[in-house]
Amino acid sequence: MSATSDASPAAQDRATLGNELRSKTIENAAAQASMQPWVAMECYQLSRGCRVSQVHTLDLGSQQIVQEHQFASVQKLGSTPADYCTISYSTPSSAFRFSDHAASGTESIYFMPERTDFDIYVPAGTQTAYISFSEREFLEAARGLNPAAWDLPSRQVSQLQCAQLGALKAALTQWLCAAETAAIAGDELAPDVLRAIMLETVLRIVAANAGDNSILPPLSARARALQICRMAREYVDERLAVHALPTIVDICVSLAVSERTLLYAFHAYVGMSPQAYLRLCRLNHVRSTLLAGNPTTTVTGAAMQMGFLHLSRFAGDYKQVFEETPKATLARRS
Repeated sequence: MSATSDASPAAQDRATLGNELRSKTIENAAAQASMQPWVAMECYQLSRGCRVSQVHTLDLGSQQIVQEHQFASVQKLGSTPADYCTISYSTPSSAFRFSDHAASGTESIYFMPERTDFDIYVPAGTQTAYISFSEREFLEAARGLNPAAWDLPSRQVSQLQCAQLGALKAALTQWLCAAETAAIAGDELAPDVLRAIMLETVLRIVAANAGDNSILPPLSARARALQICRMAREYVDERLAVHALPTIVDICVSLAVSERTLLYAFHAYVGMSPQAYLRLCRLNHVRSTLLAGNPTTTVTGAAMQMGFLHLSRFAGDYKQVFEETPKATLARRS
């Protein structure tokens, strides 16, 4: 397997090759989140496409590797558990955003500590990857290698520069390929050995080479935009949960911000207007309802519950985003 290259549909959709390794083409954003159960996360599709992503995961218990090739733009919202941290990277994209950090160069990586809320926007065509560790184990070793850089690590998402990012990418791909080869041959993965190799390799690439000033402070304007949009998102979710449809006016009044401020914030947040984002949130809610498997669910009921009263227009918008009709989604529900 080349974890970053396209494979045949049969290969992409194959079931678990072993207890630890999975490779799957994702057609519903919620499934992209469910393939990573070690993190509390929601995933929403924000651009058109019947395929959302190609995801490869390797779960070794206390450590995981995830590689994702995004076919449609998505937003990921979640929080990391206790004693859990990640090192991640993205292919360069001016639109990519990791909380209040942008991909500011070809050598950017991100450190996310335990108990951290995250909000990630991944545009279509972007490839991302992360490797997770026990935070206690990772920081203990990182301080030993470079105490000046890791003695007091940030308690939020931090952006670092890594001169050996190419080596990190190659290592993650190599480990996924080795796991697949072993699974196909029926061999044991020896997870303890692989975990030790992964920790040492990542530490030598990332921790030992981090300079004292490698952690870049977030831009205040971007941080402010993220705060506004997080509050807007929470407000929208609360209203939709009780089947009350929020308007832009409602959001501005609730957050005490002007429509212009909200517009600028959302363009920095997800590269679109708040109106477009709100409509996509509602479309994603309808899609989740249709796929939920409730035998009493109908397309009309699900659409109208989310405020889509013009059903033909709704069906057209739905097909444009998800590249299938609402009826087709309902027909293949779990």
